[in-house]
Amino acid sequence: MHSFAEALDRTAQRAIERHGGYPDNWIPERASTDHDVVVVGGGQSGVAIAFALRRAGITRTAVIDTADEGGEGIWLATARMNALRSPKHLPGPELGLPELGFQAWYEARHGEAAYAEMRSISRLDWADYLVWYRKMVGVSVRFGTRLETIEPAQQGLRLRLSVDGRPKQEVCRKLVLATGFAGSGGVNMPAFIARSLPAELYAHAEEPIDFAALRGRRIAIFGAASSAFDAAAVALEHGAASVHLFCRHDDLERLSVMRMLYYPGSVEHFRLLPDAERWTIMSALCRRAQGPVPDTVRRATRFDTFHLHLGARDPLLETDEVTISLRLGGHDTGFEFDFVIAGTGYKVDLRARPELRSIVDQIALWRDRYRPPAGEEHEDLARHPYLSPGFAFTEKEPGTAPCLKDIHFFGAGALLSNGRNPAEVSGFRHGIPQLVSAIGGDLFTADAAQHVARALGPCQPILTGQEYRDSVWTGQDSQASKPAKNAVKDRLPAGG
Repeated sequence: MHSFAEALDRTAQRAIERHGGYPDNWIPERASTDHDVVVVGGGQSGVAIAFALRRAGITRTAVIDTADEGGEGIWLATARMNALRSPKHLPGPELGLPELGFQAWYEARHGEAAYAEMRSISRLDWADYLVWYRKMVGVSVRFGTRLETIEPAQQGLRLRLSVDGRPKQEVCRKLVLATGFAGSGGVNMPAFIARSLPAELYAHAEEPIDFAALRGRRIAIFGAASSAFDAAAVALEHGAASVHLFCRHDDLERLSVMRMLYYPGSVEHFRLLPDAERWTIMSALCRRAQGPVPDTVRRATRFDTFHLHLGARDPLLETDEVTISLRLGGHDTGFEFDFVIAGTGYKVDLRARPELRSIVDQIALWRDRYRPPAGEEHEDLARHPYLSPGFAFTEKEPGTAPCLKDIHFFGAGALLSNGRNPAEVSGFRHGIPQLVSAIGGDLFTADAAQHVARALGPCQPILTGQEYRDSVWTGQDSQASKPAKNAVKDRLPAGG
């Protein structure tokens, strides 16, 4: 299949060229800036955004990532599912160019029949595909580069960076935060775990865990979404003695209510709804937990040493620094464990993001813009940033922080403002074009005077005059008119 893979590389490059290639940069350069756009995050969404910007003629763009190369994103770090939860045919970072899509990549390596038989995309295959995709679209990521803080500058935003541990400053006009789920705040660690146990006896499912070290251990997992079941399965696959998963509800959530919004009209236009309607929809959907997908449940339940506890409310943990004891609902249950994992997801809390600490007090949240009616209050949603249709932060107090309009937040915290997490694969098709259009529109209007001057400036002729010299009408159509016709030609300017 090696020759087929090489042929696809050539086909992908031709597809980019046939769809317009990469236009010349059209943004007037400002000497005091290093970049027109900086994208923070070199994972799947950050690279796809940079590719889309380049196709839009916005080429002074940099992509940075804290991780070393190979450690970007979640797929080889904290993601533990065997297969992606998105349908295999769902459009992704190829952004309308099927030759850059996963199906084309997979078929070139394994054949059309293998793709047809595939139920879901393997997580490891997806990680390999993303490496190929970044190579094909030519996006260079500056690894080992951390955004420490953001400050307003005369010509845009001053970024204080740490590059391989060394401080550096750069100025950009636009900033895109494409830092995944964690970039909206952090993991949701229940207080009953963090306050009761020393750090070496627990972890969050969305953090790196040395599962090999848990071989032969008794594991307790709190939470019942897909990430909790994934952690349970991986622990058992690595030889854990037992895993007990505790769900506070009386049954697992069997519905995926957020899928009610997964149709093109909603995905593209939810952001245009009035605040009250956006809040009503999301507050209703977010009151129900997102249940686990069937495959990940079956992956855990195939082990006889996996045990599911329903209605497990009011847990209380105690430890002698070695063994962890658990009581539920104030009653001694007699359970003892060696390690605890929280499979409780993420929380949206911009105050938890160190790179935003200098501006976070000026960012408008939904609680600053909208007061829900009685019965629709939702503390977690109230912490979501109130974003523009182009994913930009807005000011808590108008006129106090104009730089916020140049910071675009492309992550899970966009859920309430824009209808879903745009950084999920299923959000790329609509979210990235919306983002790139907003960035381009802002940059174009900010330089309106220069674009007016460009439009009205000197224009090079496209005709030389030679094309029609012999066809100029002289008023006579006879052999005798040739001298006059030649006289007319003689009066035409050279070259036109």
